[in-house]
Amino acid sequence: MRDRVSPALSGRLSMLALLACLMGSASASADAAEQAVAASVEQQFRAIHESEWPWRVREIGIADDVDEAARIHSRFRDASAAAQQARQAYLENVLAQLDGIDPGALAGNTRIDYAVYRAQIEALLAKYRYRDYEMPLTSSGGFWQHAASHARKPYRTEADYRAYLSLLRALPAYFEQNIANMRAGLRRGFTQPRAVLAGRDAPIVAVANARPEDTPYYRPFVDMPAALPAPVQAELRKQARAAIAEAVIPAYRTLGDFLRDSYVPAARTSLAAYELPDGAAYYRSRIREYVTLDLAPEAIHDIGLREVAKIRGEMEQAMRASGFAGDLQGFMEFLRTDPQFYPSSEKELLKEAAWIANRFDSIAANWFGRMPRMRFGIRPMPAETAPFSSYAVGGPGYYLLNTYDLASRPLYVLTALTLHEAAPGHAFQMPLAAENSAQPPFRQKVYMSAYGEGWALYCEKLGVEMGMYETPYDRFGMLNYQAWRAARLVVDTGIHAKGWDRARAIAYMQQNTSLNQREIETEVDRYISVPGQALSYYMGMLAIEREREKAHAALGERFDIRAFHDAVLEAGSVPLPALELHIDEYLAKAQRQ
Repeated sequence: MRDRVSPALSGRLSMLALLACLMGSASASADAAEQAVAASVEQQFRAIHESEWPWRVREIGIADDVDEAARIHSRFRDASAAAQQARQAYLENVLAQLDGIDPGALAGNTRIDYAVYRAQIEALLAKYRYRDYEMPLTSSGGFWQHAASHARKPYRTEADYRAYLSLLRALPAYFEQNIANMRAGLRRGFTQPRAVLAGRDAPIVAVANARPEDTPYYRPFVDMPAALPAPVQAELRKQARAAIAEAVIPAYRTLGDFLRDSYVPAARTSLAAYELPDGAAYYRSRIREYVTLDLAPEAIHDIGLREVAKIRGEMEQAMRASGFAGDLQGFMEFLRTDPQFYPSSEKELLKEAAWIANRFDSIAANWFGRMPRMRFGIRPMPAETAPFSSYAVGGPGYYLLNTYDLASRPLYVLTALTLHEAAPGHAFQMPLAAENSAQPPFRQKVYMSAYGEGWALYCEKLGVEMGMYETPYDRFGMLNYQAWRAARLVVDTGIHAKGWDRARAIAYMQQNTSLNQREIETEVDRYISVPGQALSYYMGMLAIEREREKAHAALGERFDIRAFHDAVLEAGSVPLPALELHIDEYLAKAQRQ
């Protein structure tokens, strides 16, 4: 028999059901309203970056754009002060638009997009606010190298070559704009230190005194495509010789004279970024750009001291494993001077690097689920930049090794160097970012140093787990490079915030690494001339290691190193706080599965 319900109880139940229905309807309405707000904010944000991105490519350029190597230009970007001020005004407006939207309304990947994009705009804007364009040179080169880089592009058609000829004719105006900016920097004391400029005009003088055919700018005309008719080739070569003789060489002479007679004699004698106009704030802005965290120089300095001390103990263990009987300083001197650790020829160095890269290829699938489609080539660094450049440079499609002064290019660090600059470092990470069509272009194509250099340094250390270091010397080479990057935290902040002179910085590097004298001096000059950049490597690596530890703790036995590496790489090049958000999203998804 069915239970009977009293009319009063039935009424109360009906009322409760109605209330529940109304509450559900209200909740659904609130959810719908929230989703509508989120969609509106997302649309606002998309409109901002979709409008700005083409402007940025056109007006500023993307230094690490995978496509840039193949892009043919017929003119240089306007480098005048007026153009730079117009760019600043544009970016000020973009930032104001970003301030007008609520990032808290964004969710998921769009929230990360916003964090990445805002950090990029703030970093770009800081450079214009501090007028970095008034110092368009470093210890290793300057705007003239950008000009010469066009000679290394792949010219295939007659139209390509004629565009390049137009570029050569436009070079004097581009140089004059940069010289005018440097004069403005001189007037307010915003210059490179004189100490890092000695001899840096040698490549400029070499072009100024060369025959047109002997300059780097003539290279595209040496081996021209067979598809071009011989008469066309002859005409283009004739025009090239004329353009180089009448435009390029005189521009280089003017630049050389300016550096020798005006810039270097009046350049500042101090080293510290703190000595520049508004120097403390300027250096802090460089830290925010390169480390992507707002940290005090003193805090970074202390981290460096602790890490150098820790790595030193590991270096001593590797030394003992090698059978060396002396102390660490003696071992480092042994590595600096014994011929067995140095290549006897350019070919030996290049072949050894190729073998190391091939060894990684054989085990890559054990550590990565996703591989880049783009391959990289191993070749020597251009002769005109090699004397003042570091051991190697890697990126999308290339791994350049410095074969200048082979006695300063040790082989025992080559495994770590190859993992960093080639695969799975820069020549692996950058193409993967560019090939990730799920990301907006500002995450595919913009390079952020803390992430990119942090990843590459992490790859050096990962080589231990991957079994890449076959001898105690190779293992010591990796630790030596770890110590080198940790020492940068000390040296960079020491120079720019604590008043260290060049000799003290060099002595610290000598005491804590086995780098040879040439490399130490080249590196210290780089830290002096590019404040903050050297901080990005180790700080970025520490952040990636923290994310890995967090992922391992969250997933336990379900942690998959291949999936973790894929998650880090699919982020693109991002600020460190955005990387943390990205890994949190990855972990939330992994824990739901």
